[in-house]
Amino acid sequence: MPVPLIDVRPSGRRLRAAWRAAHAPVPGVPRWARTAAYAVPFAVLPSGIWRLGLLFADDPEGARSDLPGWIPMRVYVVALTLFSELLAFTAVGLVAAWGERLPRRLPVLGGRRIPVAAAGIPAALGALALTVLWCFVAWSQAAGTTVTGEPLPADFPSEAQGFATVWFYACYTPLLLWGPLLGVATVGYWTRRRRMP
Repeated sequence: MPVPLIDVRPSGRRLRAAWRAAHAPVPGVPRWARTAAYAVPFAVLPSGIWRLGLLFADDPEGARSDLPGWIPMRVYVVALTLFSELLAFTAVGLVAAWGERLPRRLPVLGGRRIPVAAAGIPAALGALALTVLWCFVAWSQAAGTTVTGEPLPADFPSEAQGFATVWFYACYTPLLLWGPLLGVATVGYWTRRRRMP
């Protein structure tokens, strides 16, 4: 007797609906705020692609630097890349409905509006911290030092020369935009939500 096959592929309609729900801006979002919020994950993506390239290096464990010995380098690279992209995606919440109201499926708090300050203050502090962090990193790179002030090691990616150095800078330079873009999206969120009843 033949066994019926069950189609376990995700429905295209469900996937598109989830995509729209996560990205659709709420009414009243200025275009400039929406553009800034959507650009944040794309500003972070190149550095993640560069890091994932370490997975294919001959000796990814050789690039450990100051990692504790109990964290495998491959796990660290993937975890850091996923974490940074998820963190960057929270900027979309500043223009989407899921950044204004808690999901109804949450017990007790489900369906309640998120207070403006509960999202606006962490976003503003994050924008400031990211701007300072990546400007400091860029400044230390230009000075030829690590963020701790030590000279860059000879095997540091920016010291490789040629295409490897160009690729490294092309992938990490967009991180300088993360803080300012998040700041622009935060201003849009704050001004729009403060005007709402």
